[in-house]
Amino acid sequence: MDTQTILANVLSPAALFFFLGFLSVFLHSDLELPYPLPKFFSTYLLMAIGYTGGEKLAQAGLTAEVGATILAAMGMALVVPFYTFFFLRRILSVYDAAAMAATYGSISIVTFVVGTEFLNRQHVEFGGYMVAVMSLMESPAVIMGIMLVRIFAPRGDVGGQRTGLKAILHESFFNGTVLLLIGSLVIGVITGPTSGESLKPFMSGIFKGIVLLFLLDVGMLAARKAGKLVEVGPKLVAFGILAPLANAALGVGLAYALGLGKGDALLFTLLCASSSYIVVPAAMRQAVPEANPGLFELLSLSVTFPFNISVGIPLYYGLISRLWD
Repeated sequence: MDTQTILANVLSPAALFFFLGFLSVFLHSDLELPYPLPKFFSTYLLMAIGYTGGEKLAQAGLTAEVGATILAAMGMALVVPFYTFFFLRRILSVYDAAAMAATYGSISIVTFVVGTEFLNRQHVEFGGYMVAVMSLMESPAVIMGIMLVRIFAPRGDVGGQRTGLKAILHESFFNGTVLLLIGSLVIGVITGPTSGESLKPFMSGIFKGIVLLFLLDVGMLAARKAGKLVEVGPKLVAFGILAPLANAALGVGLAYALGLGKGDALLFTLLCASSSYIVVPAAMRQAVPEANPGLFELLSLSVTFPFNISVGIPLYYGLISRLWD
């Protein structure tokens, strides 16, 4: 492990603004971002990421490598929640284990963004098609989580007040986050680099600044939940760190087998190692009302996310660099 790279990543603007937001809560500061702003930041980031990725995908074209990477990513989005569920069943109920498994089978868009900033600092290229890979990893984990509950919930508990499968599938594929991301990607592909040139001041010019503001807000949100970590116990806190490490190892192996370049390999690994704290928790609250939403949101946001953006990214990249060189 390159400690210098890890230190540089911890001291990057992205990580520092996240920890500034985190610290402000513990210092009882009155720092806050008015409610409409965080919503605007997330909307902007989804649109900019999707559009820029679509523009790059239009330039690169849909190759066999792109298709294989997408299939591998969707496979991971199904496999990770499956084996995670059986591991967590030792310490959690069927409902909590399924919701947690779905959360860790999905992805964190902000972790992906921080990963791209890391690659830019390292002057390592990556393909725009990775945005398409990311957008298609959101929903499979939700579907797998629902299926696990349907199969393993105690007899007589399935049904009742639970929302219908059709409604959940609609929410998984067409909720605002997924729709905006995929829709922006498609628009970027259709309009291509010609139209994208005139949009650069908006799509990329202010992008880094919006990322920092968003991470400041995420840091405050994570700190407000962090106080409850003592309630979940050391086993689950350890899971919040060990799960991304295990999933990252699988991601690195798959990226190597697919023959991805270093940049794409890191982003693919990050997608495998990250966990959702917005889309999937919201979907699982609706799909599995018996689960404790505070549990899986807490671990994803207050343990796994800070670990990935501070230590995880340089750690995964160090491993990739050793294997690829």
